[in-house]
Formats: sequence, structure tokens, C-alpha cells
Amino acid sequence: MNPVLKVTDLSVAFNNKNVLHHISFSLPANSILGVVGESGSGKSVTSLAIMGLLPHKIAQITTGSIEFLGADITNYTYNQFKSLRGNDIAMIFQEPMSALNPSMKCGPQVAEVLKTHTDFTTSVIKQKVLDLFKKVKLPNIERIYNSYPHELSGGQKQRIVIAMAIACKPKLLIADEPTTALDVTVQKEIIALLKELQLEQQMSIMFISHDLALVADIADTTMVMYQGKLIEQKPTAQLFNNPTANYTKALIYARPSLKERLFRLPTINDFLNSTPKSNVITASERKEKHQKLYAQPPILEIKNASKTFFTKTGWFTTTEFKAVDKVNFSIYEGETLGLVGESGCGKSTLGNLILRLTKADEGNIKYRGVDISSLSRRKMRELRKEIQLIFQDPFASLNPRMTVGKAIIEPMKAHKLYNSDKERKEKAIELLERVGLSVSYFNRYPHEFSGGQRQRIGIARTIALQPKLIICDESVSALDISVQAQVLNLLNELKERYHFTYIFISHDLAVVKYMADQLLVMNQGRIEEHGDADMIYSHPQKKYTQKLIDAIPKGI
Repeated sequence: MNPVLKVTDLSVAFNNKNVLHHISFSLPANSILGVVGESGSGKSVTSLAIMGLLPHKIAQITTGSIEFLGADITNYTYNQFKSLRGNDIAMIFQEPMSALNPSMKCGPQVAEVLKTHTDFTTSVIKQKVLDLFKKVKLPNIERIYNSYPHELSGGQKQRIVIAMAIACKPKLLIADEPTTALDVTVQKEIIALLKELQLEQQMSIMFISHDLALVADIADTTMVMYQGKLIEQKPTAQLFNNPTANYTKALIYARPSLKERLFRLPTINDFLNSTPKSNVITASERKEKHQKLYAQPPILEIKNASKTFFTKTGWFTTTEFKAVDKVNFSIYEGETLGLVGESGCGKSTLGNLILRLTKADEGNIKYRGVDISSLSRRKMRELRKEIQLIFQDPFASLNPRMTVGKAIIEPMKAHKLYNSDKERKEKAIELLERVGLSVSYFNRYPHEFSGGQRQRIGIARTIALQPKLIICDESVSALDISVQAQVLNLLNELKERYHFTYIFISHDLAVVKYMADQLLVMNQGRIEEHGDADMIYSHPQKKYTQKLIDAIPKGI
């Protein structure tokens, strides 16, 4: 039987520079191919070449061919691809908000695909869209049909994009990082949904991700890409049980383990340079460390903190939403407190209350015994040196018009640290080197760096003020697995060197388990469970916590 897709010796160049080098693979009918690798490995370029979406002025296919259902589509015209896309080949993009039109209701957006590729009447198309919404398991389908994208959750938006992709029952579905920004529970639902749809519609899926454990839950065969080359390709079970390439081994082991706690996560370079595996932290070592930690007074105490938001739902009616509801906990100097829960559970709002970016309606927040909720503006400004934040998106948190050096110096100037600009520049250079970046980066701009490098710059900017308490709000969620390992190692190294205390907010429970001493699980504004991170992972007491842990991709 002929494969649905056959790519032979494919090379792609951007501005006459090859970025994809002689890739060959095939995708059989009714099967799922996983494509894994870091940013820049060529995953998305491969998918864009198949879809005929390469930027035509700067990109060109220099060698090889792409066959779809036996037809060579390598040199298809714009109109030929237009009839193919959405009809026989469809794509799910990584960020659903950018894939949807914000000024158009969701139902009509999906209907547009059917209008383009079918002769159905308007009423038939509407019914088919509602049926698609049922198929992708959306609730209140009539309401969602008439909702704008911003009115839906991330998981619901991703389901809309999936409904749009399968509307014409394509033979090939390309899913490019379709779950990266989603909660672990929503991610599990989307993976299960894609598998179900694939079996029901007998289509083939090319599933692109940087997370091998996630690919293991869905793919029949997996191919690993690195620097525009195909490194390894095997049946998924075989790839996990017996990886051949060091790069593949690195991708598997760079993800924090749920079974053991390492002093340091292995990185890509460790495997490529055959560096020995890091030592495991024993239960007795961990216990001894915690006895010292919790013998001291807390650096931060939260008592009955509550925050309610009100939303207008009509001319005279408002809806009340309790984002944080009577939360109590303490954190100790040198500790990492993991804060987990699904989107909307109150994690970020709680972080904002601690930073006093939002004021609590009730309760007390004490930092070193002082209630910060009643501090004057001047006192609060002084306190901001001690409590800092590392953002989720380093690119959005850096001024694109300001060089990296100036971005690091800026907070020092604002808080009158050091005696001169010369001294501040020396400190900024020292910080760049401390986070693993070179002095030559000082006069460069944010757009010249990779995601991992930008996150390091964000960390350097945060620690420039020598804070005591740092809130990491989803600070590694957008990074590749290998880059994530490097940043987590860096955060731990800085913690040991400068005695930082972290509140580590994330929806990635495997990462939180690696980082955290204590774990705080939030659900609908309340603390669902609180205790030693290892104990909660091995013996969760609440069903909600168990659901979160069960949703973590386990691999094979």
C-alpha cells in the first residue's frame, strides 16, 4: 500500500543558505508519525514545505521531492496548493489565538473552511460546524458558535482549531506543537481527542513536538531532527527503549524524572560530550536539608489571603469571581515552593498579591514579619528590590529598542544601586557571565537571541537587584526540553550561590517536582493540597491532585 506522504532527499534553503539537509521519510495511511527536536531543528520548515507555505521570496526547495497520495506536489502552483490545503491536508498551529481571527466569531470561522471547499447551503454548513464542535467535545456548542476567541479558554480555542482542521476530513493532518501552551490535564485531553479522531476518520497525523514523552503517548513511529538533519527514525517503543543517537538520549533524559531527583539535569552537551550522569539526591540528604530550612522563621507568611474580581454581564448585573479564596501558607529562606494547578486556579493572582501588583481584599501578607498590604508607596518601592519576578515570556518582558546591557542596568539605576554607570556596567557584564552569556552580548538587542538566551537575560535582569524572594511565573514553559534543563540548572546554581528563595509557578508538574521542596496545589482559588513535594507525588491525598499527576506524559 502506498504511503499517504513520502518525502525524499528534501533540502530547503533560506536566502541560499541550507536549513534542511536531505530529509527522507514516509507516513503510512492511518498512522501517526511523531517529529521531535529543539527549536531550529527543521521540524516546522519541513511541515511548511509539505503545506506549500514556505515564504516564496526567500525560501526554496533545492533538492528532493514531496509526494502526497502518489502525486508529486513539490512544485505545485499557488492555486493547486489552495485546493489541497484545508481539504486534503490540514494543519493545527501551536498558538490557537494567532490561528483564529480575533474579530470574528468562532462558528463562522470554521464555516469558512466548508464554504471554500464544499457546495453545502448555509444552514447545512452551520449544522456541520455544530456537529464538529460536538465531535471535538466542546460544551454549550451554540454558545461557542457565537463566541469570540477571547471569550474561550486555551483548551477550547485549541479544540476550535482542531474542528477547523478536520472539517473537510483531510487525509493528512499536521499538528505543529498543538499542546505546548496548555495545562497538563487539557494537554492529555487534546492528545486523546487527536487519537480518537485519527481512528474515526482514518487519517494520518504528523505530530510535531519538542517533548519526546508526549510524542510517546500518541505516535506509532518517531523521527528525531537536529540542526536540519534527520538523526534517527524508529517505531516509537523501540526509539524509547533503545535510542541510538546521543542526541535522542539527551532529549529523553533532559526532562526531569518523576522517579528520582538529580542534583543537576543532564543537558544536550552532557550527552554529546559523554559527561557522566549527575548524582541522585537521597531521601536522607533531602530530609537533613529540610530540617535546617524549617528550623528558621519564615521569610513570607500568607494568612487568609483573598481576592475577588467582578465582571459586568449586563447593564445592571455583575458576576463575582473569587480568584484567591482564604489561602494560607509560609515559605522559608532558601526554599523553593512549587505552586501548581490548572489555568484559572489563582496561581498568577496569588503571585500578584505577593508582589502587591494587585491588592488583597482580605487577609495578611507578611514579609520578614512586616505586613506589606499596608506599606506606603516609598516603603513598597524599597521592598521591590527584595521581591522580584521572572516572567513567562522573556521577549515580551524586554524592551525591543533597548540593548541587553541597558536592560540589565536599568533596574540598578531605578533603585540607585552602585555609585556610577561604570560600576553598574561592570556588574551587568558580571551578571551576563554568571548566567552563561558572553560579554559580546552586552550591546545586542533582544531579537538577536534565542528563547533560552532571552530567558537567561531576563534572569540576569531580575538578580541585578540582589533580591531575596523570586517568583518564577511559568518561566520555563515556553522553552525546549534541553534549554529548559539548562535554565533549571542555572536557577538552582544561583539559588545556592545567592541564597535565593523561589516561588515556582508552573502547569508542568514534572518540572515543579524537580525544583520544589514543598508543593502547593491550587484549585478554584483554594489550596487543595500542601506538603512535601515528593510525598504528594508518591501519595496524593486529593482526587484533583491525582488527576494532575495522572495527566503527566509518562513516555514508555
